[in-house]
Amino acid sequence: TVPLFRAAGKKNSFNLLGLTEAELKEQFVRGDGPGGQATNKTSNCVVLKHIPSGIVVKCHQTRSVEQNRKIAREILQEKVDLFYKGEDSDVFKEKKTSEKKKQEKKRRAKENLERKKHFKEMLQLDRK
Repeated sequence: TVPLFRAAGKKNSFNLLGLTEAELKEQFVRGDGPGGQATNKTSNCVVLKHIPSGIVVKCHQTRSVEQNRKIAREILQEKVDLFYKGEDSDVFKEKKTSEKKKQEKKRRAKENLERKKHFKEMLQLDRK
């Protein structure tokens, strides 16, 4: 099973629960990580909290506060959708199908590797 909150971050979901600005608490803080002076002196990291559910999202993907606000809202909307809908959420279903595709791709790659190994063994036996 896929953990619910790890599934958030997918962009193709359209049937998400809506958020109102009254439900959100927004803060701007200094970001962390690499970036030196640009990171340490500017407060362009956005922290969004959805008050009814208590879900908190921190976004510091770009230098722009406006872009970070937009990205944080998208991520929060997906997490809130997952929180309330659970496995019925489009985000969860999308993540589950991508996991299945990934597993299928791994399985096919492993089979191809085994075939190649078997083929090489057959060639070596023919040479002897």
